Amino acid sequence: MTQFNLSSARAARDHQNQLTKPPGSLGRFETLAEFMAGWQERADPRVDRAQAVVFAGNHGICARGVNPFPASVTALMVENFRNGGAAINQICRVAGADLSVVALDLDRPTGDFTAGPAMDATEVMRAMHAGAQAVDPAAQVLVLGEMGIGNSTVAAALAAATFGGSGEDWVGPGTGSDAAGLSLKARVVDQGLELHDAAETSIETLMAFGGREQAAICGAVMRARELRIPVILDGFICSAAAAVLLRDDPDALAHCLVGHLSLEPGHRRLVTAMKKDPVLALDMRLGEGSGAAVALMILRAALECHNGMASFAEAGISA
Repeated sequence: MTQFNLSSARAARDHQNQLTKPPGSLGRFETLAEFMAGWQERADPRVDRAQAVVFAGNHGICARGVNPFPASVTALMVENFRNGGAAINQICRVAGADLSVVALDLDRPTGDFTAGPAMDATEVMRAMHAGAQAVDPAAQVLVLGEMGIGNSTVAAALAAATFGGSGEDWVGPGTGSDAAGLSLKARVVDQGLELHDAAETSIETLMAFGGREQAAICGAVMRARELRIPVILDGFICSAAAAVLLRDDPDALAHCLVGHLSLEPGHRRLVTAMKKDPVLALDMRLGEGSGAAVALMILRAALECHNGMASFAEAGISA
């Protein structure tokens, strides 16, 4: 598997230490530049081409009443993305990311995971392939997001299957569940965990719980790793999807940043389990890649400082 280039990261750190600032004074900006240097294998990492992809899918678990909105909203939101009317469109425009939306068999929801597998192996592999195919090899960073009514319940199930715990530990309000809705979601997740307790690998976990957009996120993350493209993951749902890959390889997400700490209650627990430090915490929980796209702006600022600041020698300052 493609690995982080330590020598490029060290060269970036050495460069940082020559810039007109006290060492370490730009904090996370400096470590972000080193992160990008290691994956791009250059001491002066760039983001001339940023890609954002939103994957969308529908879920059979909605038949259990886990979401206050009908599954038809997924397709309506996909159209809104394509027409430029969603939050992610506005943020990508400001952040300088080319946005695409990949809808995955919206007219064919996955199975209800409390009654059987959400998908079979062929469906999982097809969705993962779609995710991999969506990655632009020319991109220098990939922002990932998702859309799918009911997928916060799926995310809770994936997180519990990957890191342990009960439904109550992982569920959150999603698109607006009240206390009764949260209780129902927790029971549904627990039923799925009991039914699919034999799932151990990434593929088995995706087969058990779904959904297609989660599998596509996994495929995109894996393809980006092959291409040395750093990835910015969005909030709880996107992070829970990618985290499934850790069941096979504890290093699978080394090239990934978590863009922001979602207000969804399970996300803090999730990023701790993933050993990740989110770039931002803005009380966002919209999904659709919105927090990750905001984090792209921070990443761009970090690289502008890294590449554009004068060194002490260039500025004629004695360090």
